[in-house]
Amino acid sequence: MKATSENYDLNIIRWFTIMAVVYLVVGTLVGVYVASELAWPVLNMDLAEISFGRLRPLHTNAVIFAFGGCALFGTGLYSVQRTGGVSLWSNKMAWFTFWGWNLIIVSAVITLPLGITQSREYAELEWPIDLAVAVVWLSFGINFIMTIARRKTSHIYVSNWFFLGMFIMITYLHVVNSLAIPVSMFKSYSVFSGVQDAMIQWWWGHNAVGFYLTAGFLGIMYYFVPKQAGRPIFSYRLSVLHFWALMFGYVWLGAHHLQYTALPDWTGSLGAAVSIAMIIPSWGGAINGMMTLSGAWDKLRNDYILRFLVISLAFYAMSTFEGPVMSVKTVNALSHYTDWTVGHVHSGTLGWVAMVAAGALYHLVEKLWNTRMYSASLVNLHFWLATIGAVVYITAMWVSGIMQGLMWRAYDEFGTLTYTFAESVAAMHPYYAMRAIGGMIYWLGGAIMLYNVVMTIRNANRNA
Repeated sequence: MKATSENYDLNIIRWFTIMAVVYLVVGTLVGVYVASELAWPVLNMDLAEISFGRLRPLHTNAVIFAFGGCALFGTGLYSVQRTGGVSLWSNKMAWFTFWGWNLIIVSAVITLPLGITQSREYAELEWPIDLAVAVVWLSFGINFIMTIARRKTSHIYVSNWFFLGMFIMITYLHVVNSLAIPVSMFKSYSVFSGVQDAMIQWWWGHNAVGFYLTAGFLGIMYYFVPKQAGRPIFSYRLSVLHFWALMFGYVWLGAHHLQYTALPDWTGSLGAAVSIAMIIPSWGGAINGMMTLSGAWDKLRNDYILRFLVISLAFYAMSTFEGPVMSVKTVNALSHYTDWTVGHVHSGTLGWVAMVAAGALYHLVEKLWNTRMYSASLVNLHFWLATIGAVVYITAMWVSGIMQGLMWRAYDEFGTLTYTFAESVAAMHPYYAMRAIGGMIYWLGGAIMLYNVVMTIRNANRNA
């Protein structure tokens, strides 16, 4: 006998949902500010605490771990109950995850602007906070696994496999990458050095994208797209192939971040080769999600929440094609260290991660508060602002990045550089301004979402 909605642990999901929307607005606002600092450096105001170097890691931590983490925890702990027909193994542990994760976010807000950092991409937080991250992450994973173990259903639905893959992989990626020797309360040094340190860093960095921002959010996709569309997943067999190909393939990709460096050449070639191969399962997953709408495409006319979920799959397909192409050495020679990489990352984060999460969060708000959104037209407005903002942002970075790469390697007839570095910076300015405008448009969509969610909850509580 399955649990009824009254038996599920839903209050904790409500709070994860609310905080995810709050962090979406806060994290993107910091992103808009640091993007504006690059276009107009006067915004630094000669204050170290709000300089680009201090706020940029705060932006990435806010959008990846604050927004992304709350979205993953909320959707994961919700869907595992629904697919298993049982309540959470431990409601208290879920609350520990909530408060622990939010305290970690607060610690990031305090330490990063003060310059307390390990200076490791997507792993900037110092060792005491790293330990806290491991403990809180384990509390989520153990609760998730134990809930699956007590399920009433005979099989484990595919979305849960993706969440499990994310949990297992990120656990050991975080632990190994964060191995450090503390020398004071807020200073440590990595146990790795030189090229080994770089290899471990990008083994973590790219797999954080692969297993946290891809596998975890594919778990969201495989549950919420069929639910919102009112259709079963197009091919369960394809989803299983997608899962295992992702798990075994993605771990090899990190070295493609280090082409033309001191890293042995064969490792970069291996990373690029596997990257190209990963287009096949990635597109298989995107097609699987889109084909789930077979016979239900007409719903896109009026179901604005479904629009978020579908457009996110288009961005997923695009970014999982672009990334492998950029890993190839001949393309990498032009693209690496340029804004093209920034455009690629944001096509994945703004277009895929944030859009699929927004669709899932809208779905959750309606289910958790047993109501309809306060304003469907505001959901539609958010959709168009997010889509236009993302396209403006990505296009600006593509043009800027390709221009950078071409200017940096242009030679005259005497064999000397045609342009100085300062000239390339000046040429990038209009695109940096365009990027800031695109980010502002995207942020405005998030702010509208927050308003819509608040009003929906207020009305639901008033009518309860």
